[in-house]
Amino acid sequence: MIFLASTFTIIYWMRFHKVIRVTYDREQDTFRYQFLVLPCLVLAMVLNSEFTVMEVLWTFSIYLEAVAILPQLVLLQRTNNIDNLTGNYVFLLGSYRALYILNWIYRFMTEPNYRQYLVWISGIVQTVVYIDFFYYYIKSWRNNEKLSLPA
Repeated sequence: MIFLASTFTIIYWMRFHKVIRVTYDREQDTFRYQFLVLPCLVLAMVLNSEFTVMEVLWTFSIYLEAVAILPQLVLLQRTNNIDNLTGNYVFLLGSYRALYILNWIYRFMTEPNYRQYLVWISGIVQTVVYIDFFYYYIKSWRNNEKLSLPA
């Protein structure tokens, strides 16, 4: 419930809060999300643990979650204007996923027969997507500079 409430709050702020809405640059936001959604859907139809509607939808959500941050990262790289709130938000999203990997390692070592290869691979892909951002985030933090991504 907390996850859903925080997600809807973020969406509300992005869509309707005047201070945040005016920072959105439609001209720079040209990432074609279809290039993420369609391959994830096809992959979910082909690679899943059983071919049922719920399993395919769940698998699709796992695959899409792995790459869903790409439009945001591309936009941040294009504008090269990353405010503290956005930088911290993206860093915490990536940290959240990296902590999942620690959870999987712990569960693998403590639970017999714990295997979720599909989830593990998707989670690792998602963490790899964040690695470049992490590098520049930590570098700017250590040097006490404004965060910027190379073009």
